[in-house]
Amino acid sequence: MSKKIILYVNPDRDVGFKVSGKVADMLTSMGFEYETCEYPDQLHKIAEKASMVITFGGDGTLLHCARAISGFGIPILGINLGNKGFIAELESNELELVYMAIKGHYTLQSRMMLDVSVIRDGKPIYTDFALNDVVVSGLARVIEIDLFGDGRNIMTFSGDGLIISTPTGSTAYSMAAGGPIVEPDAENIIITPICPHALWAKPYVLAPQRVVTVDMNRLGEKHAYLSADGNNSFRLVSGDVVLVRKSGLTTSLVRLTDKSFYEKVSEKLGEKQ
Repeated sequence: MSKKIILYVNPDRDVGFKVSGKVADMLTSMGFEYETCEYPDQLHKIAEKASMVITFGGDGTLLHCARAISGFGIPILGINLGNKGFIAELESNELELVYMAIKGHYTLQSRMMLDVSVIRDGKPIYTDFALNDVVVSGLARVIEIDLFGDGRNIMTFSGDGLIISTPTGSTAYSMAAGGPIVEPDAENIIITPICPHALWAKPYVLAPQRVVTVDMNRLGEKHAYLSADGNNSFRLVSGDVVLVRKSGLTTSLVRLTDKSFYEKVSEKLGEKQ
């Protein structure tokens, strides 16, 4: 690798930079340049200089990284210092495998992302993208949702909200709300109602070419909010239309082990946890 490697650190997880410090020493001993940063804005500014970004934290840290470097095509190696760590490739006790990544002995896995926009009075007023999910929520208040796929009604229900996720995000909020676990290599759009007040409001797995529409016409005087990958919420008003579709952006994740997705699910969600 000719360019430098960026160490993107969540200091609340990597207290005292103990884990990232070990990797920094490793890079120095091998003659590689590196730069450490803690903030997404900083990461975005220096991303074009990087051949790889190594994240130190939980899945949230990796999600922030993916958003910050979207469009650069830079591979991400996640080192899990959080709780579940579904997206990260390595645990903190597997740092010796970082040598393989530094030497270029890895494969890349492409993960699909979602584009989301909000249409108000016929005009787009908000756009964002997500690696995990897009959530429409009433924030503990029941809201009415009309859901469509390619303009055809999928369901209308009352509930706490709706999760629209990628396969990567299927093991996050979507799963906790009763949605299916989907292999991350798949390209599907997963729809999971949140606490629906209807027996027929069940999760759906849609083809990647579908355009999902969430019509907020029944919102009335209530408030609802949209969030992509758990970032800052955007307030929705009655009459807003939320459009979600497969993004042209992807996230490239470094793979170093032959551990299957099924093994990871068993480890992270099994009874021993």
